Amino acid sequence: MATGEASETGDDPSESGLRHTRGSAYYARNAEWLAKRYESLSFETVHQESLSFLPPAPARVADIGAGTGRDAAALTERGYEVVAVEPVARMREVAQRLHADAPVVWLEGALPHLACLNGPFDVLLVSAVWMHLAESDREPAMRRLHELLTPGGVLFLTVRHGPGPEEQQLFEVPDDETLDLARACGLRPVNVWEGSDRLGRGQVCWTRLVLSRECA
Repeated sequence: MATGEASETGDDPSESGLRHTRGSAYYARNAEWLAKRYESLSFETVHQESLSFLPPAPARVADIGAGTGRDAAALTERGYEVVAVEPVARMREVAQRLHADAPVVWLEGALPHLACLNGPFDVLLVSAVWMHLAESDREPAMRRLHELLTPGGVLFLTVRHGPGPEEQQLFEVPDDETLDLARACGLRPVNVWEGSDRLGRGQVCWTRLVLSRECA
């Protein structure tokens, strides 16, 4: 996941939230180093609890805050039609180089608005993104995710807890807040796990949620 600032990425200033944080500079400056870390873990390792909740392929997937493209590329290998959204230009460049053979459609955009995306999608993957959103952006972001999902569609959301570099700009988001907000926006919790950091950072842990848009 990466965040974006107009001066760093050339992003459309009509987007707010992730792209207007100082964290964009961190991701742009460290893109190559972060790629080595992220790509050292497989999609299956990072998302092992959630794999059984994926619908059968082919299905339409949006990877929001796609970072270095590891997950987007892995999903295409599984037969899914994947759109990857990443606000930081440098991260997109690295991702497209590393996964040049993957039939991923890359877009520039950010929560909370995601004006670049046209739904509906069967699956939304929002991995290591939510803790970059300020409190005022989280409600409109959840509503936008609900809009993008087809009825019965699935949202995979992972939320980091614990310290990080100050320049990364992380917010501590209580799990109760996320779950209450999801329910208020019409997303039903299917499963919730809490676990350690798979990169071995001792002070970091994660909440992994599977949420489903309620059918009318």
